[in-house]
Amino acid sequence: MIDLDALRERLLPERDGAVHDSIPELADADPERCGLAIAGADGAVRRSRDADLPFSVQSAVKPFLFALALLDTGGAAHDRVGIEPTGEAFDAIKLESGTGRPPNPMVNAGALLTAALVDGGDAQGRAERIRSGLSAFAGRDLVVDEDVARSEHLLGDRNHALAHLMRAEGTLALEADDAVAAYARACAVLVDAEALAVMGATLALGGCNPVTGERVVPTHIARDVVSVMASCGVYDGSGRWMRSVGVPAKSSVSGAIVLSAPGVLGAAIVSPPLDDQGTSVRGRIGSELLSAELGLHLFGADQP
Repeated sequence: MIDLDALRERLLPERDGAVHDSIPELADADPERCGLAIAGADGAVRRSRDADLPFSVQSAVKPFLFALALLDTGGAAHDRVGIEPTGEAFDAIKLESGTGRPPNPMVNAGALLTAALVDGGDAQGRAERIRSGLSAFAGRDLVVDEDVARSEHLLGDRNHALAHLMRAEGTLALEADDAVAAYARACAVLVDAEALAVMGATLALGGCNPVTGERVVPTHIARDVVSVMASCGVYDGSGRWMRSVGVPAKSSVSGAIVLSAPGVLGAAIVSPPLDDQGTSVRGRIGSELLSAELGLHLFGADQP
């Protein structure tokens, strides 16, 4: 098995990228942080130094919101959000032509909608359902960073614009501010690389958490979510990602990347400096190395 601390040391000299600064809490992130974790099918979790440092999950939450929305709507969420890549930025003010749907659940418009589709009689109930659902994926009780949630809600101007646009198109049933608040709180859930790796493994292993043994979502939902991660999870770089890494993944402006290697493992890498597409620079390099050394590429001829 790969030595994660040795891999971390290989990544540390990389100095490209910049920390995301859309909210103060992200701007204050330590650019030297770099942590890796792997969760296997047997429930064993391995981690490097820094893998236990908490951070807000940010847009790495999107696959799990999609899964919860599919579960809570009995699959009807498929009719409410597309699954095609956009070729544009994650926060582009764009909906599907003719339908008014978000193009896919991995961009902000789609995540605003999927968060709104999760069960909950009111805003508080929906937020708790999301938090508890994410906790089931992680196999531990997760909490919300209230400062991050407040900043995401107050400073998310483009998310407010997207929510109002979907309201105007008749796509979004919730009030725009309530939808933004739900997504803001989801992004503000605190995880670490170890928890995120277990979340990725739960999807990779058909919806069953390998640590707790709990079935979080049915197999067909996990399959659908991982499929969309493969085509849309790294935004406009998803094609290049699948060519070079070959593992479905979701990037995040917190510097986290969650990977789901179907039937094999989940992994997470967190390092805050991002490239121009919002993907962790060290995370991308580390993912390529992990995939190569463990033979994870879905289309590789040298599978173990």
